[in-house]
Amino acid sequence: MPRSLAGDLTDPEMAQPYMKKDDDDEEIEYSPFFGIEKGAVLQEARAFHDPQLDARRCSQVITKLLYLLNQGETFTKVEATEVFFAVTKLFQSKDAGLRRLVYLMIKELSPSSDEVIIVTSSLMKDMNSKTDMYRANAIRVLCRIIDGTLLTQIERYLKQAIVDKNPVVASAALVSGIHLLQANPEIVKRWSNEVQEAVQSRAALVQFHGLALLHQIRQNDRLAISKMVSGLTKGSVRSPLAQCLLIRYTSQVICESCMNTQNGDRPFFDYLESCLRHKSEMVILEAARKIAEMDVTSRELAPAVTVLQLFLTSSKPVLRFAAVRTLNKVAMTRPLAVTNCNVDLESLMSDQNRSIATLAITTLLKTGNESSVDRLMKQITNFMSDIADEFKIVVVEAIRSLCLKFPLKHRSMMNFLSNSLREEGGFEYKKAIVDSIVTIISEIPDAKEIGLLYLCEFIEDCEFTYLSSQILHLLGNEGPRTSDPSRYIRYIYNRVILENATVRASAVSTLAKFGALVDALKPRIFVLLRRCLFDTDDEVRDRATLYLQTLDGEVAVGNTEKDVKEFLFGSFDVPLANLEASLRTYEPSEEPFDISFVSREVKSQPLQEKKAPGKKQLAGAPAPAPVSAVDAYQKMLSSIPEFSGFGILFKSSEPVELTEAETEYAVNVVKHIYKGHIVLQYNCTNTIPEQLLENVIVYVDATDAEEFSEVCSKPLRSLPYDSPGQIFVAFEKPEHVPTAGKFSNVLKFIVKEVDISTGEVDEDGVEDEYQIEDLEIVSADYMLRVAVSNFRNAWENMDPESERVDEYGLGVRESLAEAVSAVISILGMQPCEGTEVVPKNARSHTCLLSGVFIGDVKVLVRLSFGLSGPKEVAMKLAVRSDDPEVSDKIHEIVASG
Repeated sequence: MPRSLAGDLTDPEMAQPYMKKDDDDEEIEYSPFFGIEKGAVLQEARAFHDPQLDARRCSQVITKLLYLLNQGETFTKVEATEVFFAVTKLFQSKDAGLRRLVYLMIKELSPSSDEVIIVTSSLMKDMNSKTDMYRANAIRVLCRIIDGTLLTQIERYLKQAIVDKNPVVASAALVSGIHLLQANPEIVKRWSNEVQEAVQSRAALVQFHGLALLHQIRQNDRLAISKMVSGLTKGSVRSPLAQCLLIRYTSQVICESCMNTQNGDRPFFDYLESCLRHKSEMVILEAARKIAEMDVTSRELAPAVTVLQLFLTSSKPVLRFAAVRTLNKVAMTRPLAVTNCNVDLESLMSDQNRSIATLAITTLLKTGNESSVDRLMKQITNFMSDIADEFKIVVVEAIRSLCLKFPLKHRSMMNFLSNSLREEGGFEYKKAIVDSIVTIISEIPDAKEIGLLYLCEFIEDCEFTYLSSQILHLLGNEGPRTSDPSRYIRYIYNRVILENATVRASAVSTLAKFGALVDALKPRIFVLLRRCLFDTDDEVRDRATLYLQTLDGEVAVGNTEKDVKEFLFGSFDVPLANLEASLRTYEPSEEPFDISFVSREVKSQPLQEKKAPGKKQLAGAPAPAPVSAVDAYQKMLSSIPEFSGFGILFKSSEPVELTEAETEYAVNVVKHIYKGHIVLQYNCTNTIPEQLLENVIVYVDATDAEEFSEVCSKPLRSLPYDSPGQIFVAFEKPEHVPTAGKFSNVLKFIVKEVDISTGEVDEDGVEDEYQIEDLEIVSADYMLRVAVSNFRNAWENMDPESERVDEYGLGVRESLAEAVSAVISILGMQPCEGTEVVPKNARSHTCLLSGVFIGDVKVLVRLSFGLSGPKEVAMKLAVRSDDPEVSDKIHEIVASG
């Protein structure tokens, strides 16, 4: 904004006071835009039509209009058009400041294609003006508002502007080219020669913008990018900004070449190392950052860490921040490489900039050794009171990681977290501390009792219902298994007396868990639960009644004490969505609702058919209510006499396509698994209007599935056009055994011609057959994907005698993530607690799986993956289940897979 205009904006007629600094202070701050209304400003815009233009007044009005537009004020089509036409009249003025505001206004209004024509001639005139400022701004505006047809008319001028001697004009043309490339790539690509010339410019910004545009033009041509980098890294780039861009492009080429070559050569890496000795600080930082992000050796990383270490002692805060942030990222994956910087990082803990201090602390927590933990904790204690909650959360998460790294030092770190809980702080901060303590308790057995006591003390004065309930749940699971469970009862019962209804209900459940698991406490727990019968909240009373009667044996839930504990405190393995769908479809009758018939499988996506456009959905897969699909299958199959004696349906698979999308006949199959049988449901659709298919049957060849014997098949009598039908084939197999096999399928039928105009069908038909794809029954078909809410508890409650552990070599894999996904697919189990996600650059990973094997046998699996070579993946498999034989079978499945 011109200096003269800035002075005009504080004119007393326009400015209004909006804030007084102090009652005793005579100075008043003015806002030039206080109390502006759109209607009044539009009225003032009539000044644009005056025969004698007042540049000062017009500048004020345009400034107000720009303010309204940038504040989100919307102009109607009529208002915008009127303002646009009025603004175009201001091209008559020779005032330079007003002309720049006119350019801004035209860009902000974004006129339609009809209106653009009106200003095109004026802007093109300015493009060829002798005033460089007019030329540069006219180029920017024109490229913002014109379309492809008008662009061809001014293309010659833009090419000339790119190589203009004035850097302001050349830079404006290059930036406009970057914007135009998105909508008109073919036109902009023709400017390559001019852009390459701009890259050789001596002007810093021209070189920077030229390199950015040249890269975008060639971004889809990997060889062209490599040649560009090869040419420019020889020293023709002098602009520090352009040098930073070139460093990014060079690292991109290096990474791509490493992926495509096996020998690990990294071309241009010497260039990145040479940039570490550049005279510009931004170039040095960019080079160090890119080297740190690459997969380099310790020797190659050392120079980058050294220059970053020098920046840690810089007098400029921005350099200290950039250096410590980069070192923080390096410390996440390679903490030993940053250890030499610890002395300098410790000095930054008292930095005035809290962001720098926080990053320094979290970096130290990642790189510190066991002997420095106590000293770090003392320094952090003084530091925490001076920073905001968002920084405190980062520190807490770093302390959690350090505690897991050095478990013997858990006492000092747990003590620090406990003290932090007593300090003032918001919900997110307190939740981060509680989550950290919970994680430490679960990973370090020695920290369990002291951690539970710290949490008990916290809930005595906790204002957050969510955290109180979370801690009470943890106490119920872990407290009864400690050396002295009775010490926690006081804290729990205090919640029944002092807290809100939600927390009281959680406390009642926790008390009941102590009563069920600790016989010595049961009489005292009964006394406390009976007091809860008089609570004002019905949920609390209902829970207390249920737990009293169940623990006292008045409600029969099983034959053993284990059944009682499983009923009250076992994980609820029926997905709520499946339960809701079953309850909706339940029809009241003499038969009570049986939850055992509800599918326990977790559906990762809706059960629906993949069909070609225009085709109707195939029958047999009720997509509108995917969660109740198993119920629908059970009801449908039990209504067929041939299958009614097979028993309860264990599992129904997702539909497997056996034909391509655009073929004459669309066929997919659903595998229905029973205890001793398998039913294959072939869903067929005839997509040819001129044909009617009769006596449709699927001939299944089970030569490669020796343990299966065909029991019966149910053909389809007629299959009209676009009317889905079903064919069933049933096989007998050994009970409770994950029998695998491969089936060849041929669709056989009689084809009859149909007259489309009359709908008449020829009496004579021709026998025909259609080969469809093979079908495989795999081990995963015998496993239900059933989640558990608390894997650790479920694992500990399983009989340790059923555990089977073995190690496997998975060979060369693209990544750990690919190996994890492959094993999950082989087993067909449900990942728990998000462990199917492998962190980037991880060299080891643990995945937790749960499921129900055929025969209703619960199975839990711990998979530990690690890289044993360059891309060699090793795996340790631990299985626990209700049946030791099933644990052995899981190992057999993995060994054969």
